Amino acid sequence: MNHYAAPVRDLRFVLEELLGHRSLNLPDFSDTTPDVVEAVLDEAAKLASDVWGPLNATGDRQGAKRQPDGSVTIPDGFAAAYQAYVDGGWNGIGVSEALGGQNLPEVVASAVQEMLHGANMALGLCPMLTAGAIEALAHHGSEQLQATYLPKLVEGTWTGTMNLTEPQAGSDLSKVRTKAVPEGDHYRISGQKIYITWGEHDAAENIIHLVLARKPDAPEGNKGISLFLVPKFLVNADGSLGKRNDVVCASIEHKLGIHGSPTCTLSFGEQGGAIGYLVGEEGRGLNHMFTMMNEARHKVGIQGIGVAERACQHALAYARDRQQGRVSAARGGQECSISEHLDVRRMLLSMRARTDALRALALYCAAQLDTARHGNEPSERQAAQARADVLIPVVKSFSTDQAVEIASTGIQVHGGMGYVEETGAAQLLRDARIAPIYEGTNGIQALDLAGRKLQRDRGEAFGGLLREVAATVEKLNANAALAPLGHALAAGLEDLTAAQQQVLEQGSDPATGPDAVQGYATPFLTLTGHVLCAWQMGLAALSAQAAVDQGSADPFYTAKLQSARFAITQWLPVGRAQRAVIEAGIQCLSDYEVA
Repeated sequence: MNHYAAPVRDLRFVLEELLGHRSLNLPDFSDTTPDVVEAVLDEAAKLASDVWGPLNATGDRQGAKRQPDGSVTIPDGFAAAYQAYVDGGWNGIGVSEALGGQNLPEVVASAVQEMLHGANMALGLCPMLTAGAIEALAHHGSEQLQATYLPKLVEGTWTGTMNLTEPQAGSDLSKVRTKAVPEGDHYRISGQKIYITWGEHDAAENIIHLVLARKPDAPEGNKGISLFLVPKFLVNADGSLGKRNDVVCASIEHKLGIHGSPTCTLSFGEQGGAIGYLVGEEGRGLNHMFTMMNEARHKVGIQGIGVAERACQHALAYARDRQQGRVSAARGGQECSISEHLDVRRMLLSMRARTDALRALALYCAAQLDTARHGNEPSERQAAQARADVLIPVVKSFSTDQAVEIASTGIQVHGGMGYVEETGAAQLLRDARIAPIYEGTNGIQALDLAGRKLQRDRGEAFGGLLREVAATVEKLNANAALAPLGHALAAGLEDLTAAQQQVLEQGSDPATGPDAVQGYATPFLTLTGHVLCAWQMGLAALSAQAAVDQGSADPFYTAKLQSARFAITQWLPVGRAQRAVIEAGIQCLSDYEVA
């Protein structure tokens, strides 16, 4: 019941049928064939299901442990599982060949990431942060920094972290106080960072910290912040490891979930200052860090989908096995498993439909990132990046919010057995709960969508997505079997169009705009997530119906049609209620007096 099976069949459906392997048509991926992608997914599934997955409960029970000398020991089996990942070359699959990677599309790397996070979220966080460090260094690091650090990071021999938060500076990074004092060709870094994921561990020989800090003469605020690379062990000229740098793990957090992932408080400079190297330009640290943050935010959405998938599998296995009650007299009246009860079926189908929809949307976003980075024409790349910019806050926040709900529903399917730790259902909810918080809380993501992303081009990129939804509505309406889905999706599109117009108009008012964006942001993102996910399930229904019409007896397509119908006719209406929330205005929020 606690086994994880990587969802290769559905991943292939999205890549092959919904996306048509469009990323493989880009010139930089001309050597990657569908057969190669299929082989990659199959091998990744083996690693996730057979090596990482069985350690999920172990990591939860044992947790990471800080030793008296400041080192951190990770749970039994984690280091070997991570080494199997490194030995298989998985860390570099989405990295360009020029940097030592395998140059596979982002959609493929994202599919692999989902499997790993579904198998073991706590362990999956380690390479996720390394991927962000690679991205930041590849874009902003000097040639010398890239030559010294990227090869080992791409291999996975060294891991990376992101050091933003401080005790007095949570989401407001303008309050960062960590200091960077120039000293020859490097800087001396001193200060404290908190909530550093995989900030200290024994799975890799070196850890590369990317740290936000400010020079002594830097101005206050965001413009005074720079980005620095601070290795755990200094690196000699020949590439070998030198002495330990002045950075130590002062403590690790005792968390609600992801116990196998060491979340550290790091202290820099207790012995005179950690040696660090400037990444990019002085005073542009936040800009450079957002390269890493955007990578991480998309992957956090993928992470939530992975946990949701495991919760689906967990709940279904239990529901099929648990014998209790009888079916209705109309269906025979015999004793049955709880999976035969319609209310339980509603929960199971809701979990499955939402997970499938979230996966499709996240991989669609990954395909946009592929085009943004590798498209043929500048205009094509710019349009794809604009669309990805709109989608990333939705993928991050909507996927993770839904993952928490899906994992919670999984506990409900188990009944009382879900509330005790032995079944493993509770771990999934505890693990998933962090994802709406880190890499920018979901409220911040909503503000990003309704404010910066929507307002900067007056909804042009967002409108492009709505036009695609409208085109799918037309295709559904033209299919007699699917026309009811087209009508339901059209109603959702009408709601989102009206909400977009209201947020645009009131959000652009110089006097009331900031409050309007704050008040509408979360319901607007929630409505957006529901409509875009329903759109993806509409596309899935078209593909599945075509396969059935062509004589396919594959039960996968029947199940996909069931999921699509549920998503569009029973889940979308829940999201559509957010239009009424937006139209009610924000007066009740502005009038509320916090006692």
